[in-house]
Amino acid sequence: MAAPKKGRRAPGSQGRPGRTLALILIAMVALVGGMFYSGTLAPRLGIDLAGGTSFTLEARNQPGKPNAINETNLKTAANIMDRRVNGLGVSETEVQTQGDRHIIVNIPKGTDAAQARQQVGTTAQLGFRQVLTVAPGARTPEPSTSPSTSPSPSAKGKGQGDKGDKDGKDKNGTEDGASSPTPSASTQGRAVTEGLKKAPSATPSASASASAKPSSPPSAPTQPDPAGGISADLQKKLAALDCSTKESRAKGAEQAANTKSSDDIVSCSKDGQEKYALGPVEVEGVDVSGASAMLDTQQGMGWIVQLKFTSQGSKKFAETTGKLAAQAQPRNQFAIVLDGETVSAPSVSKAIAGEATISGSFTQQSAEDLANVLAYGSLPLSFKIADETTVSAALGGEQLEAGLIAGAIGLALVIVYLVAYYRGLALVALASLAVSAVLTYTIMTLLGPAIGFALNLPAVCGAIVAIGITADSFIVYFERIRDEIREGRSLRPAVERGWPRARRTILVSDFVSFLAAAVLFIVTVGKVQGFAFTLGLTTLLDVVVVFFFTKPLMTLLAKRKFFASGHPWSGLDPRRLGARPPLRGGRRRVTAPIETKEA
Repeated sequence: MAAPKKGRRAPGSQGRPGRTLALILIAMVALVGGMFYSGTLAPRLGIDLAGGTSFTLEARNQPGKPNAINETNLKTAANIMDRRVNGLGVSETEVQTQGDRHIIVNIPKGTDAAQARQQVGTTAQLGFRQVLTVAPGARTPEPSTSPSTSPSPSAKGKGQGDKGDKDGKDKNGTEDGASSPTPSASTQGRAVTEGLKKAPSATPSASASASAKPSSPPSAPTQPDPAGGISADLQKKLAALDCSTKESRAKGAEQAANTKSSDDIVSCSKDGQEKYALGPVEVEGVDVSGASAMLDTQQGMGWIVQLKFTSQGSKKFAETTGKLAAQAQPRNQFAIVLDGETVSAPSVSKAIAGEATISGSFTQQSAEDLANVLAYGSLPLSFKIADETTVSAALGGEQLEAGLIAGAIGLALVIVYLVAYYRGLALVALASLAVSAVLTYTIMTLLGPAIGFALNLPAVCGAIVAIGITADSFIVYFERIRDEIREGRSLRPAVERGWPRARRTILVSDFVSFLAAAVLFIVTVGKVQGFAFTLGLTTLLDVVVVFFFTKPLMTLLAKRKFFASGHPWSGLDPRRLGARPPLRGGRRRVTAPIETKEA
């Protein structure tokens, strides 16, 4: 019989178990180190375990939409709010309808309540409006001259106002004359340009930029600004608008947001340094098909928000920017108005087709917040906060304590069973459970700041159920090893030959568990998603632990005398297992039956 080739390993054998163990230990150290480095040493808790804030939003009627408050619109608004603050379904922020005009929002402790309140309360009514005139943000006295005799806004920036010749340049106007003061951070720092893929090295003539200084305006308009100025009513509203405080800006934004899209409005800039008289909406938010925040490395604009338009929206945007490019300042500017507040008001030097980019003065968080609001769409209703209360975690704490006691009792029973039935092998199972616990805890802790994962009571239940799933994988492997020993093999071949069959069973079992968790996560909402997410996570970790810890550890222990010799307390004693005679030369030694002769 030909000798076996050198270097050929038995089926399912593991060549370097020590390296595999070192790999998973390094991963554990890295995760624990990352947890300490992040400063987060415990998983983020949900509102049922940590308490938090609950506030009630009341729907309000909108101009021109007397029947807008209905069950359909209320559910749509709740779904949009939920996607804004709870995109993955695991942050534990709860959004649910109550009655026919209220939405309840529960925010767990540790979440930025002010940011979440802004995300759910922002209607996200986006509109692109032409700038008619611009003035400093403070309230100004009503003009003494009739608007019918006021000069029209022009490229020189002269109009009507109250500043006289205070600055030597704005003698006859504040409202239109303010179109050429030194731009503030909001106007100078924000710009809308063509999509990055359109203009990797855009020039001033190929962009709609708000960063251009007054001394270097865009290309000369093909026609002067039309004569006539703005209406007396709009001029009066602009003079009365006060953008100097946060409260006055919020009041002005609310009034502008409640105006029909076909009407002219007055609006404050985000920082309050300017106020604008704006024409009707030229391009609406429904014409925006998507928005994303990204870091611009091509043109060095920092964090930007890239807008994608629908086919109809792209056509409208190109027509609007083309029309504005042919006019003089400030009417060659268009304002990006979000919920009545002017985000930016760039000037236009040419028609822009395709995608648009809002750039400048963004941090990563502010860019992502704006993109998040725009991407998920505008709310069909506007809301006001009717009530805000603090939620106690007392009841959840009692339930958690009871759940942990039940989990501890279950774990103790599992340990007793393993020690009584598997004896020495119980040490392998307990070590594997400890590794799984460390991985689960550190990953859950790191997922808190990473994706907003919050641990709630159902998620704790999912983690407790995972103990049984993990223990079941060990039992499957141990029983396969015992079957091989019963067939007459020694421990080392039994460990390697039993692994392929155990591996298939473990993978099939974990696949079914993971599939159930995935389906549950997709088809459910609220707290049940926390249970499904935890169950799916621990099922994946079970595969990692069995493949990268339990199997290589058994390979190493099979070389130890305590286990290899079949010590009675090893759990692998051939006599207790009813082993057959050992296999030699690939054939099982069969004992011939003893024949008895009758007398």
